[in-house]
Amino acid sequence: MTNSVFLDTNIVADIIDSSRKKHSSSVKMLEQLIEKQNEICISEDMITTLYYILDDKENALSFIRELVLVDWTVLTFGTDTIKEATDIALREKKDLEDILQCLCAQKSGCTTVITNDKKFYDYGIDTVKTIS
Repeated sequence: MTNSVFLDTNIVADIIDSSRKKHSSSVKMLEQLIEKQNEICISEDMITTLYYILDDKENALSFIRELVLVDWTVLTFGTDTIKEATDIALREKKDLEDILQCLCAQKSGCTTVITNDKKFYDYGIDTVKTIS
């Protein structure tokens, strides 16, 4: 039985950009997830975020086209999830992006979220923080 693992934006950015501090450890973690035949998931909004934050646009686009769209699962939010996330963000004064990622992962059946964000919003899904 494979697990569906959701990667937070910072992890994917680390994998794509070899100049980032956690590049090697994030690539190694991805290799281990693939070796164990986990389903790798991200949210669709992450694609534009990665394109925006990464300096090497061509590398980001190639990564998305050649790996993400071939081997990974791209999840959607939908209006109900966006409404729930904005309600939580307003009520609890938490980061909207983190809430959206967590709810998207949870509602899509992911078993785990992996992040480098020590303040990542945990909303009832196993969250692995790879902070060192």
